[in-house]
Amino acid sequence: QVQLVESGGGLVQPGGSLRLSCAASGSIFSIYSMGWYRRAPGKQRDLVATITSDGNTNYADSVKGRFTISGDNVKGTVSLQMNSLKPEDTAVYYCNTLAAVTGEYVEYWGQGTQVTVSS
Repeated sequence: QVQLVESGGGLVQPGGSLRLSCAASGSIFSIYSMGWYRRAPGKQRDLVATITSDGNTNYADSVKGRFTISGDNVKGTVSLQMNSLKPEDTAVYYCNTLAAVTGEYVEYWGQGTQVTVSS
């Protein structure tokens, strides 16, 4: 099994910054990708950003230019630097990984961390 532990959420004013971090643990053989998704109140969970083991990144259009994902898939860590935060960024942010414990890649999720952008 793989466990993901997130940290770094909280309350921030519009225009402010937050950094989310996530660490994977367990009997991990290989990680293909790590990333962040978010679920705003009353909405579905959506992609924020992902990074693959070869360093390719993918961002939601709504966060491009404001958020930066970084990570080390060998160590099983991923971070999300969020700048110029807007009220519409308010959501529960979930860490995600596509990891192999044996020979097959399986998707795992963290418990989520709340990010609230409000004055």
